[in-house]
Amino acid sequence: MDYQFLFDQHKATQSGAKQSQQRDLYHCLRDAILRGPLKAGMQLPGSRSLAAELKVSRNTVLYAYEQLITEGLLLSAGRCTLVAANLSTLVSSSVDANIIKPRQLSARAQLTPWPADPQGVFTAFVPGVPALAHFPIAIWRRCLERVWRKINFQQLDYGNTAGEPILRAAIAEHLTSTRGVVCSAEQILITDGTQQSLGICAHALASAGDIVWIENPGYGGAFQSFKAAELQVQGIKVDAEGIAPTKKDWEQSTPKLIYTTPSHQFPLGSVMSIERRISLIESAKQYAALIIEDDYDSEFRRDGPPLPAMQGLIADAPVIYLGTFSKTLFPALRIGYMVVPKGLVEPFAGMLALGHLRGRSADQLALAEFLRAGHFANHLKKMRRLYAVRRDALVTAINKHLADVAVIYGGSSGIHLTIALPEALNDVSISKAALAQGVYTQPLSKLATGSVLCNGLMLGYAQVPEEQMEENVILLAQVIEANKK
Repeated sequence: MDYQFLFDQHKATQSGAKQSQQRDLYHCLRDAILRGPLKAGMQLPGSRSLAAELKVSRNTVLYAYEQLITEGLLLSAGRCTLVAANLSTLVSSSVDANIIKPRQLSARAQLTPWPADPQGVFTAFVPGVPALAHFPIAIWRRCLERVWRKINFQQLDYGNTAGEPILRAAIAEHLTSTRGVVCSAEQILITDGTQQSLGICAHALASAGDIVWIENPGYGGAFQSFKAAELQVQGIKVDAEGIAPTKKDWEQSTPKLIYTTPSHQFPLGSVMSIERRISLIESAKQYAALIIEDDYDSEFRRDGPPLPAMQGLIADAPVIYLGTFSKTLFPALRIGYMVVPKGLVEPFAGMLALGHLRGRSADQLALAEFLRAGHFANHLKKMRRLYAVRRDALVTAINKHLADVAVIYGGSSGIHLTIALPEALNDVSISKAALAQGVYTQPLSKLATGSVLCNGLMLGYAQVPEEQMEENVILLAQVIEANKK
């Protein structure tokens, strides 16, 4: 065996950062054993002999030999060093390389529309991202510091499955006073966010093949969660008052679950009327369906006070209420919550125990203090004013530069609005072209479930400074104009 040739050939094939001679020789011999040049039972040269042949120190050879002996690839037999096994022979004897097929996604995964990842949260117009530069980091840091000064060793454990009791109580107080939710602290379950809440609802409340309604167009994350649970997802058309199921829908495709965003329909922005809310609740009762109310950004309603949550409109309403702090505070906090009927608290807590990464007590305790000390309410007031200014700047820019092609929807609430485009324009092509120019827009046609009902773009404006709004709209207008041709 020409070890010098073997060593030189190995080094010639390497790229990237240089390694020590010890690591080079180790990898060279290891590859030779695994690929086959060094056969099982072959005797390797003594350490002095191989060092002389390769013009390296003896310690380099000893390091490589010892490492390979530790891994079981070489065997020390007295004064000899032998190849203990030839793994390439073992592999090739059991698998024919010519018939190995690339691994494929499951049929369920192939049906799931994985969303594109925006190119950075500070890109205009990424939806769902609050004005992070205006978050009161100093106040939050003080809340965390106070928590860590008082925390005890028991709170370093995995923690309560349902979340820290003090946070659950603070959220219950907040929801009762601001959203009309009727609940006790025991009905609040802390999750990692809306996506986890949806996954738990899908698996706990429906079986594979059951029908679930979602809004069309609607939130892609809900579609993904329900598909992952092997549910039969049916899109229900949205009008100016929210999700609008017909009598035929109820009778011919009775749902087990109904997912809706009544306070600010995602993505079109319609607000469900009180009459529609009550009608949906009564029909759900009649057909033994459960409503999942996603109240993701109701705190930012500008045309009047927020309408009360569906959960508290009628006694014992069949509603599970979902909330999150990702839009009101910051996404990296990763704290959401569910309000579940009393009879479901125990099984839902059991589902959380199976798949929830418990812990993070300090963050939860800090959030409880942030809520109870009034910092959360003060932050919301400031953000409402800021988002109103940014919304107005975006609307003004759209009316100035896109009035001939765009119709604005959903600007009265939340932190995004949508623009409808003529059918002759392809919203997917426009979105791709805009992203290449540094502007992220979500095409509405990609949020369809079943038939595509809308052609347009969703624009998140919360993180875009007022003075930058027009330049980004001008860039978008240029992209749209280019796509007319």
